[in-house]
Amino acid sequence: MATMTSPWRAWLVWSVGVTAYVVAVLQRTSLGVSGLDATRRFDASASVLASFAVLQLLVYAALQVPVGLLLDRFGSRRLIVSGAVLMAAGQVVLALAETVPLAVAGRILVGAGDAMTFISVLRLVTTWLPPGRVPVMTQLTGLLGQSGQILSAIPLVALLHTRGWTTAFLSAASASALAAILVLLVVRDSPAGAPRRHVEPTLAQVGADLASAWRHPGTRLGLWTHFTTQFSGTVFALLWGFPFLVSGEQLTRKTASTLVTLFVLAAMVSAPFIGVMVERHPLRRSWLVLGVVGANVLAWTVVLAWPGNAPLWLLVLLVLSLALGGPGSMIAFDFARTFNPPNRLGTATGIVNVGGFVASLITMLLVGIVLDIRGADATNGYQLDDFRIALSAQYVMWAVGILGIVITRRKVRARLARQGVVVPPLRSAIARNRARRR
Repeated sequence: MATMTSPWRAWLVWSVGVTAYVVAVLQRTSLGVSGLDATRRFDASASVLASFAVLQLLVYAALQVPVGLLLDRFGSRRLIVSGAVLMAAGQVVLALAETVPLAVAGRILVGAGDAMTFISVLRLVTTWLPPGRVPVMTQLTGLLGQSGQILSAIPLVALLHTRGWTTAFLSAASASALAAILVLLVVRDSPAGAPRRHVEPTLAQVGADLASAWRHPGTRLGLWTHFTTQFSGTVFALLWGFPFLVSGEQLTRKTASTLVTLFVLAAMVSAPFIGVMVERHPLRRSWLVLGVVGANVLAWTVVLAWPGNAPLWLLVLLVLSLALGGPGSMIAFDFARTFNPPNRLGTATGIVNVGGFVASLITMLLVGIVLDIRGADATNGYQLDDFRIALSAQYVMWAVGILGIVITRRKVRARLARQGVVVPPLRSAIARNRARRR
């Protein structure tokens, strides 16, 4: 809980923390906007390029629990600085690398540093800001952080194609170095006089919380929600979207960068509306999730089935639908929050957070493998038909995820019914709402 401290100091600490997170998102998404250049620089196949991003996300996901333990022990300031230093080192390695192993090492460092940043910044929110503002500021932190994708889509791309690969990635590295310095100068783990918190659960307690959280169907509903809503937008923004737009749909790099920027802005605009819907209709959250997934499936189906290159207006609609995935995936954490007690909320959140990353990892690899099987070559340019077949791998993931949502939702509703909470059918709820309006 935050103690009495000057408001300007709290806002300054939060602002610097958010800045560090913005830079982390810049580093995370920097490979996606430079995918075609990376394949040429390292003479890498599509599956090898996919492995760069896969390893980065794999490291990110694998470090979530260990980073949480380190955060409790060492605090936000040290972890944010350490993360920024690791990301700077990773981008320096990538800037100077001319072989695939060195490039992979650079992305692993970026993934490790990225893993330390977001949850550490969220801890600053809870320790520096009044409790009543924490939910809103948590959402705002996530939204503002995504502007890092804009930095990678516009200035980084501009540097890449005016100054070259090395200059662009060294510039990205310098942004992380600057963020580390700012955090060292400004950020403190908590206001002066605030009690230090040490949470050191035993291994037995950790194991019991993990088992209890997993057994609750609400946690698994969150896992499948995150799995199904997040991956398509993540795959698009992190790796395959830019090559698809430029090489497949024959857009200029400037137009593709604009669409990536629109993706970020649309996600930021839609998030508050989805949050309001979740707050007003807590028993209809799964339908909202399925609506988001349905929008993604419909948009991709129309684009991939369009004869020839899709018109720009259709690609804009695709980007707008994909932008719903990020805010939609946040519903997963609301499932974790409402179906688990506070003592195991962190464990449940960690379980849920794995879903989207696993789906994204698998999909990125599948797309790269299919492109290689098709004999696609970035040097000569990927063809639209190659992307049509490769990106169809998403349908497998959607099918698995929707099945998981439907099965676990039934189990959640059965458990709620035993507790006396009955969820009426959607048709009945709609009819009741119409009757009230008359």
